[in-house]
Amino acid sequence: MIVPHLSILSLSVLMVTGLAACGETATLPVSAGTGFTPQLPAPNKTMLPTVHIAPAKGWADGAKPLAADGLSAVAFADKLDHPRWLYVLPNGDVLVAETNAPPKPDDGKGIRGWVMKQVMKRAGAGVPSADRITLLRDTDGDGVADARSVFLKDLHSPFGMVLVGNDFYVADTDAVLRFPYQPGQTQVTAPGVKVVDLPAGPINHHWTKNIIASQDGGKLYVTVGSNSNIGENGIDKEEGRAAIWEVDPKTGAHRIFASGLRNPNGMAWEPASGALWTSVNERDEIGSDLVPDYITSVSDGAFYGWPFSYYGQHVDERVKPQRPEMVAKAIPPDYAVGPHTASLGLASSQGNSLTAAFKDGMFVSQHGSWNRKPHSGYKVIFVPFANGRPAGAPVDVLTGFLDKDGDAQGRPVGVAIDKRGALLVADDVGNVVWRVAVAK
Repeated sequence: MIVPHLSILSLSVLMVTGLAACGETATLPVSAGTGFTPQLPAPNKTMLPTVHIAPAKGWADGAKPLAADGLSAVAFADKLDHPRWLYVLPNGDVLVAETNAPPKPDDGKGIRGWVMKQVMKRAGAGVPSADRITLLRDTDGDGVADARSVFLKDLHSPFGMVLVGNDFYVADTDAVLRFPYQPGQTQVTAPGVKVVDLPAGPINHHWTKNIIASQDGGKLYVTVGSNSNIGENGIDKEEGRAAIWEVDPKTGAHRIFASGLRNPNGMAWEPASGALWTSVNERDEIGSDLVPDYITSVSDGAFYGWPFSYYGQHVDERVKPQRPEMVAKAIPPDYAVGPHTASLGLASSQGNSLTAAFKDGMFVSQHGSWNRKPHSGYKVIFVPFANGRPAGAPVDVLTGFLDKDGDAQGRPVGVAIDKRGALLVADDVGNVVWRVAVAK
């Protein structure tokens, strides 16, 4: 039946609202899926996925997130265009990737895929990508950027950044590029040189690619997320994905360093052990209580289960064909950070000047859930460490991203420590970079 005067937009709202009413509700608190030994109840797969997303609203004038005791948050820079990732240059300049997903014509086809695209738009992820990196400079040291310039433009959904000597590397969605850089430079006009192609294409489900350099600068490590939730697009579409690559920046030669990581994003070196750590988004659609996202140290050659199993050797029965020999190789991650929290950013506390509670550990940004009732994430947490390992319950650092109505005033993504030891947080809904420092 055709309903007169009902627009396509109205139909989409109805469909999204109807989908949001389906699904189930968590039976455990987020804390149950957090820590060294998270609770993993039986899967609860529903006919339609649980959709419970916080509509993107933005910050009202004068509003801001709430910082932990002894800390305060101020807008280091605002009026940005979907700021996602951060990098601090040695001279203190802050680089922010203003970016969003590239066109992905084959990702999520059909009615379900169409509805999910509408849901993502509702969450603030539907804007075109600015495809640039912006430089922010605080010239007077007051904790607020008073100068900005376009550092790099005409990129392709850029995300990760790293400087090695005078070589500046950018992880676009489909390649690692190298640009020349001189200290204090506010704009790069020289063309980039491709170091290595990265998996992309018309599906490109998890499009964000992060990059970090080894301590001596001789190797690059690049995150490449999966091309699906659980391999439903075909394992052949997952070649080179759900992995961290090791890349030789001189030749572009590369290998899989670690695999079975559904969607790794943040990476950081843990200073005591020297180990590489990453934050990983786990799989969806088997209940609000499954599966916890996690942070983990990453071992050369290790396999972490995706798509065949989760959190070690818990088999995902949805995956066909089953691969018991792969499940047997799967190792559990080190530390869970809650189901569906969308934990993206990761930064070592090394060099921070916050209060003593944040002396040793990892800062983790949690972009926020869509596949859980009630919401999870939408905050920045700190996981305390001792002797190079997690050593206690997480501590909230920055909260208040959801308002009393459950709308998203902001969503945290990238995190970094600035030259004076403050914590920077990119907020891609509020279009702000927040600076968290000791309260005056």
